[in-house]
Amino acid sequence: MNSELNGFRHKSLRVGDVKIHAVVGGDGPPLVLLHGWPQTWWEWRRIMPVLAEHHTVIALDLRGAGHSDCPQSGYDKASLAEDVHGAMVVLGFSRYAVCGHDIGAMVALALAFTHREAVTRVAILDAPMPGWSQWEANFADPMVWHFAFHMKRDLPERLIYGREFDYVSTFFADRTFNHGALPVEEVEIYARAMAQPGNTRGGLEWYRAFPVDHANALDWKRSPLTIPVLALGGDHRWGPKIVAMLEEFASDVSGGSIRDCGHWMAEERPAETADALLKFFAQ
Repeated sequence: MNSELNGFRHKSLRVGDVKIHAVVGGDGPPLVLLHGWPQTWWEWRRIMPVLAEHHTVIALDLRGAGHSDCPQSGYDKASLAEDVHGAMVVLGFSRYAVCGHDIGAMVALALAFTHREAVTRVAILDAPMPGWSQWEANFADPMVWHFAFHMKRDLPERLIYGREFDYVSTFFADRTFNHGALPVEEVEIYARAMAQPGNTRGGLEWYRAFPVDHANALDWKRSPLTIPVLALGGDHRWGPKIVAMLEEFASDVSGGSIRDCGHWMAEERPAETADALLKFFAQ
């Protein structure tokens, strides 16, 4: 299946010592999209054309995923946020809005705290946040069993190797309400991306950085964000909790749940997700 998107161009950006892959299109105020695990920029494919009618859309592959580099270090969310900010500067944007999902949402929040001068608004889609008062308790949730597994050093790489499709397809299915949203051929795109040299380890390193991320976020939240924050989740996953969660980090939080939706919002409910984002970023 072709992972090209009409109207968008691919760019390879040198940010410090790493190459970051970006997909850029549209016109208007800049909006950067940050994907989750086990995904790439491709998770936004269904809403990027709609967003691009009003924004210059920049969908990145995070360090350790897709066509971006997979170095040995730099996977804590503050470092990933530096990659994102550096990429936006290379593209010529000093101020921009941010939307992140899953791990990308953690990076988006880190970016908003570490580059307050640059981030105008931030949307957080369906993810628990390091620094949240329920962060440690959240590890007991059966749906996040993978947190501890992915944080284990070396073993997950050995078990997943050669079984990327089996692992990824099960991971998607377990967190999906709308099971027609992710057909086999699209899951295969993510499995092939994970199977690229270095990418399995790179994505797992995002989880291994959680202790650092939690400590950083506890420090950041002492000075809450004052920019507008959209906290949005699927009603069958984080939607019922996400506004209260983000209110621990910011003073101006709106959002809630998208109905009949699991974790993969931009793919399960693309029209509703795009509409909510457009309304938020137009304000």
